[in-house]
Amino acid sequence: MSETAAVYQFSAAHAWADAQWRSDASFGVDSHGGICAAAGDVPTYLDGWVLPGMPNLHSHAFQRAMAGLAERRGPGDDSFWTWRETMYSFAERIDPDSLQAIAAQLYVEMLKAGYTQVCEFHYLHHQPDGVPYAQPEAMSLALIEAAREAGIALTLLPVLYMSGGFDGRALSQRQRRFGNNVDGYLQLLANLRKHESRDVRVGVALHSLRAIPESAWRSVVEQDALKTGPVHIHIAEQIGEVQDCLATRGARPVEWLFEHAPVDSRWCLVHATHLTEQETAQLARSGAIAGLCPTTEANLGDGLFPLARYLDAGGTLGVGSDSHISVSPIEELRWLEYGQRLSTRHRNVAARHAGDSVGETLWRAALKGGAQAADMPIAALEVGKRADFIVLDPEAPSLAARDSRSVMDSLLFAGNRSPVRHVMAGGKWVVRDFVHRDETRIAARYRAAVMRLAGA
Repeated sequence: MSETAAVYQFSAAHAWADAQWRSDASFGVDSHGGICAAAGDVPTYLDGWVLPGMPNLHSHAFQRAMAGLAERRGPGDDSFWTWRETMYSFAERIDPDSLQAIAAQLYVEMLKAGYTQVCEFHYLHHQPDGVPYAQPEAMSLALIEAAREAGIALTLLPVLYMSGGFDGRALSQRQRRFGNNVDGYLQLLANLRKHESRDVRVGVALHSLRAIPESAWRSVVEQDALKTGPVHIHIAEQIGEVQDCLATRGARPVEWLFEHAPVDSRWCLVHATHLTEQETAQLARSGAIAGLCPTTEANLGDGLFPLARYLDAGGTLGVGSDSHISVSPIEELRWLEYGQRLSTRHRNVAARHAGDSVGETLWRAALKGGAQAADMPIAALEVGKRADFIVLDPEAPSLAARDSRSVMDSLLFAGNRSPVRHVMAGGKWVVRDFVHRDETRIAARYRAAVMRLAGA
């Protein structure tokens, strides 16, 4: 609990606290950027609906610059695997400077949309030919600096990537810059943990079952680096991945993972799209997070997560923008629900009990799961948490005449103009009246970087 005197005092007619709307709420923000108890000073009135900022639990920052460049049909049937070749071609051009420019622009967009924290699943470690940079963590440091520029909290997840498929094949030419052996990866983690702060957390990412040979799994999961802090992994995203895992390891991906790793609440299983009923229940029981990225999963043709069964089993979930063809927690949650409506031909699927609000159910769940995946004290207007919150525009037409029973549903389902007017992150105003504090400079540098990449 913070005992530091408040720098700011706020009051709000409506604030989302204790997972519900509270009237006439008041709280302080201390000099360390944390929420503290309200004092007796005259507070600043926050005119609008005040919500904790949303964590973004899955991001590949560099892919923001290629959004929209993989939508032209190829000679055969397009799929995740053909999209991946386009992505690899683009990734070959990224260096630390361009990565920082792209990530800073992305993080500005996230903040303006209502994300105040991001989990960066980062695998562009080396130079395009696979040779490490003079400073091996140079690409990771570019992401840390981009987050600092934008003012967003960062959980950096360096990725262990060792092989090109379930059969243990060597990395392809385009994958060489992703690769590390176990010792090199652990050294990378050690180097990056020196940069941890109240705004930066370093965790572990295992790219996927297909990217780590079975023989390496035991040595990996027994490492001290995996015994504390967050662990994220791509899993069961594609039917082809499930089939290959069955053929080579004799089990489905989630089934195999639970047999070979101590999966618990520190783990985030990203996508987990293709689950049996047994796997769904097992994931829910474990306390791990299902890291869902509905707009990317739709864009790639992945499939639909079994949301209703998972919620009924008490599962934890969060959302991420992944490839960033959309950068909006509102749209991620909207399409999480809409996908279920299209597949089941029913409405209000996420609301599992009569009278429940879909918007409140999903926002509440994504705050909880996102904070757990980030392993940071965020996503709640509580003393001791990071002061990350958004203020919705009271003049937004989509929220006109809405009360506490309807405002969250209107936020998710009543239009495409974002009503996020102000954003505080880490105790600092980073967005005021819809404008980020440094967006002009960051956008100009982003445009210059993308032009250089296009020329290459």
